[in-house]
Amino acid sequence: MSDEDQLVNSPEPTLPRLHQVEGREWWLWGFAVAVTLVLTFGILSLTFPGFHLPIDSAYAMNLKEWVRGLAALVLVFDIYTVYQNLQLQRIRRRLAERDRLFQLITENAADMIAVIDKTGHRLYNSPAYEKILGYSQDELITTSPVEQIHPDDQARVREAAAKASLTGGERLEYRIRHKDGSWRVLESTASAIHGSTGETEGLVVVNRDITERRRAEEMLAHNAFHDGLTNLANRTLLLDRLGRALAISRRHADFKFAVLFIDIDGFKVFNDSLGHPAGDALLIQIAQRLTTCLRRADTISRPRQGEGQESAFADSTLARPGGDEFAVLAQELRDPSDAIRVAERIQERLAIPFNVDDHEIVVTASIGIAFSGSTSAEAQDVLRDAEIAMYRAKNNGKARCEVFDNAMHVGAVKRLQLETDLRKAVDLGEFLVYYQPIVSLDSGQIVGFEALTRWQSPHGMIMPSDFIPLADETGIILSINRQLLPEACQQLRTWQKLFPSDPPLSLSVNISPKQFSQADLAGQISQLLRQGGMDPRCVDLEITETIAMADAERSAGVLSELKALGVGLDIDDFGTGYSSLSRLQGFRVDTLKIDRIFVSRMDSDTETHEIVRVIVMLAHHLGLEVVAEGVETPAQLNLLRHLGCERAQGYLFSRPVDSQTILTLLAANRGTSVPGSRFNAAGSTPE
Repeated sequence: MSDEDQLVNSPEPTLPRLHQVEGREWWLWGFAVAVTLVLTFGILSLTFPGFHLPIDSAYAMNLKEWVRGLAALVLVFDIYTVYQNLQLQRIRRRLAERDRLFQLITENAADMIAVIDKTGHRLYNSPAYEKILGYSQDELITTSPVEQIHPDDQARVREAAAKASLTGGERLEYRIRHKDGSWRVLESTASAIHGSTGETEGLVVVNRDITERRRAEEMLAHNAFHDGLTNLANRTLLLDRLGRALAISRRHADFKFAVLFIDIDGFKVFNDSLGHPAGDALLIQIAQRLTTCLRRADTISRPRQGEGQESAFADSTLARPGGDEFAVLAQELRDPSDAIRVAERIQERLAIPFNVDDHEIVVTASIGIAFSGSTSAEAQDVLRDAEIAMYRAKNNGKARCEVFDNAMHVGAVKRLQLETDLRKAVDLGEFLVYYQPIVSLDSGQIVGFEALTRWQSPHGMIMPSDFIPLADETGIILSINRQLLPEACQQLRTWQKLFPSDPPLSLSVNISPKQFSQADLAGQISQLLRQGGMDPRCVDLEITETIAMADAERSAGVLSELKALGVGLDIDDFGTGYSSLSRLQGFRVDTLKIDRIFVSRMDSDTETHEIVRVIVMLAHHLGLEVVAEGVETPAQLNLLRHLGCERAQGYLFSRPVDSQTILTLLAANRGTSVPGSRFNAAGSTPE
């Protein structure tokens, strides 16, 4: 590679190379002038007056040779000068081309490129500066590069510039002021410009605007710790702050805090009725109202504080762990009653109606409170305790507040174990069908049975009241019914063949709240009846009054679908839901079952007897049959017969028993029609 090519392709910056070309050009022209003057003087000296030419021919020939030699030397030198000039022009053109390329790159680059001399003054600024920061070239040239940098970042920038001059640049992020006054975040790298002696003559700085990237990163970090709907702290951030509060309480015995776990009562009903968008709008309004009702020191989703900033925990955190649940971390409490007052204030504020899509919505909240009692507890444990207390508040009637105690934890652990055992029992087939006879009060004969679930666990027989509520709440009841209903249908068909009658024996099956809420209930029942080979006309589905009246419009539709299958429909436990018989006119039901609480007192309490009489009379007026539950004494049986009640069941006839015992009862009953006492052989222990 020639010296000229090395000069053009040298990695050194353009400015020093231009100085080298200019120096070389001046040297060439100076040398040419000097040589030309010397040669010209040599030729002219021959004509000086003191110079005498010999007249002999040899000398004349030598003189001519000298003149020709000098002329040839001048010609060669001129050719060399022209060659060198052409080389310099080529170098100039290549440098100019590189300069144009540099200008093209810098003017169209998205990054901001600047050249700064060793005194800190800008020598060049790319047009991107004006596009990104709004400053013109004149404004940039007349100001120091440090003036627009954020005061907190100036020291770091100076340090990075000094380091770049010595060891090369490192990536640096800093803030710089836009012309409109806002701050932009730049990512910068600096490269040193070295002179011929190796000394740093300046810096080339490349700046990239990463403001939007930084905002996106901050948004991602924010979303990782905040709820996307309400912008409150999420469970992760809540547990983080709860952990910090626990750490402080371990170091300072007088530091007290409490967690309030809030659940909106009946939110699912509202969400299903008006739709999820309306439900989200309600949750946003609830979050806003909770924010305003907390005490002045409470703050929502504060930025994380350093471990040493313990004073920040004087504030509290409102969070949305998920769904319709909210939580408050109330800190630096003077007295436990402070947390209870906060809970009462929350319930008062939530009682004010909300307006969602022109609907006035009134909500209540169940609140559980857990205090910082145990320093060995973990954040998850405290939050769990508050949630357990919240569920206790729901079970005790909702719209109330409960404070956690250790008995609640024991109960929660027991409940979890029971749920686990229930799921295992389904897999192991531990659930059995027991049957309680239903007797006609006219003939005294068994006309049907109510199918009841029993759990034969390895520890003994478990009664329905001990597991049915949890099975229904968790949905396990659906699996139990899928197992037992076909079995009960097949068993009834066997009895119908052994003991034919007109009408045939019937089977009453309870529909749980969870099952009644299924969208395809009619389809599920139809499939189970086909699986059991059962005539739908021999099956009565029992729905409690409370379930039927909870959403009368939906219930009417569901009952119509069930009625279309051909099954009978019974309203179970009538009288406990405080509904009127007139409301039943909208339901396609066949039978009312009077709750045992009325039947058990009708022979000893005149008012209760009158209530039963009115129920039977109005039911008959609506064309409904009546079944009395919980008949225990002959006196109750005689009163029911006198009132015209069609059927009855209870311990007077038989407790719920297995299929083999029912077979014996049927044989005895069909052999004699004497009601009452002959059924006592099966015993009268409670259900």
